[in-house]
Amino acid sequence: MKKVVGIKFKSSGKVYDFDCGAFVLCQGDCVIVQTEQGLGFGTVAIAPVPFEERPTRKPLKQVFRLAGEKDFLKREKNIEAEKRAHNFCLKSIKELGLSMNLFSVEKSFDQSKLTFFFTSEGRVDFRQLVKMLVKELGARVEMRQVGIRNQAKMCGGIGRCGRQICCSAFLEKFGPVSIRMAKEQNLSLNPTKISGQCGRLMCCLTYEYETYLSLKKKFPKIDKTIKMPAGKGKVIRHNVICNRITIRLEDGREIETDFDDLTKEKE
Repeated sequence: MKKVVGIKFKSSGKVYDFDCGAFVLCQGDCVIVQTEQGLGFGTVAIAPVPFEERPTRKPLKQVFRLAGEKDFLKREKNIEAEKRAHNFCLKSIKELGLSMNLFSVEKSFDQSKLTFFFTSEGRVDFRQLVKMLVKELGARVEMRQVGIRNQAKMCGGIGRCGRQICCSAFLEKFGPVSIRMAKEQNLSLNPTKISGQCGRLMCCLTYEYETYLSLKKKFPKIDKTIKMPAGKGKVIRHNVICNRITIRLEDGREIETDFDDLTKEKE
């Protein structure tokens, strides 16, 4: 029976589907797989399941073999080579006076290619830098400029909630986040309180957004005038989680009441 297994190449990276073949794999196993760039070292993130449970239109690459001792040693050598390449690149960037922030280097498992990840406010002419890197490191070099959110995902960190940042822990791709999401949830619009380590709006603002929209449908809109036993007043605040609204009466008093109780009074 054909089985599909989910493989990760980075701890915070995307999960890719591969053909399990005849291998018996468990979550956490290290494997060597066939990729478009050659053989790659990955970790089983999702245990094998029958193809019918995770169908895909794309042809699946094969799991080549289980990772052995030589593969782990090769991986350690690659990590050391990445550190040396990172230090040399930083030195070269400083010498050339380039406006770029290098934050990560990755070496392909077959040791033929080095990828340098950086952020920058604008375009960077790094042609001379590439020549210096190729001459010193003796491998193919790719310079990849990414966004600030991708940098946070690759570098990881701890969020203001005290937990590992979501993009680094489990998010596979970034969704759109807007200031409206914070407004709908009655959150402080202070940028320092609703921004993540990347400086952009926190991804977690999207998690409860749809719930708030759904709960708010039954509430009267802000500034709507409604009648109460105590008199007429305008709705000034919603507390959808506690199912309460705050009303300012014509005499200036503010009354907070349960929305269901208000509905019963009208009936």
